Amino acid sequence: MASQTGASLPVNIGIEERERREIAEGLSRLLADTYSLYLKTHNFHWNVTGPMFQTLHLMFETQYTELALAVDLVAERIRSLGYPAPGTYGEYAQLTSIPETPGVPKAKEMIRLLVEGQEAVVRTARSIFPAVERANDEPTADLLTQRMQVHEKTAWMLRSLLEE
Repeated sequence: MASQTGASLPVNIGIEERERREIAEGLSRLLADTYSLYLKTHNFHWNVTGPMFQTLHLMFETQYTELALAVDLVAERIRSLGYPAPGTYGEYAQLTSIPETPGVPKAKEMIRLLVEGQEAVVRTARSIFPAVERANDEPTADLLTQRMQVHEKTAWMLRSLLEE
């Protein structure tokens, strides 16, 4: 990951370059997971069918809209640390922990897959904390905490739909 800080004015925010790079790399994985989950959720919004159609269609729309805003927050934090944010499907495919879903699964399988995706994002966010804490990077810690809260709550809500 190459720094894009510019030769004339280096980033001087009280976090060493090595630490900023490590955090930016973690945030890049988080960005890839968030974007991959956004794409999966949007796909399921378009393609859901069955008796829960209206509920799921609206729920998935709310979720992908929130994810679309989240990718911007994560990317801007990477930029604040002095690094370029990944922004291509190729980069996301290499960085994400969320597998693509071929075809169009049934509604209950969509829900299950989205629970897995939400929890994958939480695990990725949580994995960045050691580097963030070592660097005393409170803005990134705050971002990670907020993202984890959203994804844990969304996973719970989705999981609740699967209970008999």
